[in-house]
Amino acid sequence: MTGTELRRPAERSCERCGRRETWADGGWRVRAVGEVFCVHEWDINGSFAPLRLADDA
Repeated sequence: MTGTELRRPAERSCERCGRRETWADGGWRVRAVGEVFCVHEWDINGSFAPLRLADDA
């Protein structure tokens, strides 16, 4: 039997200010602060596929 699995990126960084975050315990954790008033442009693009077919067998 197959299903669909929703994936999250393990880490992300802002292309504008350099803020870096990692996914842990159900939320994003800051690793490098960056600029306070930045409208973050995350480095997650079309190459990351959030949906993946999962094999339940």
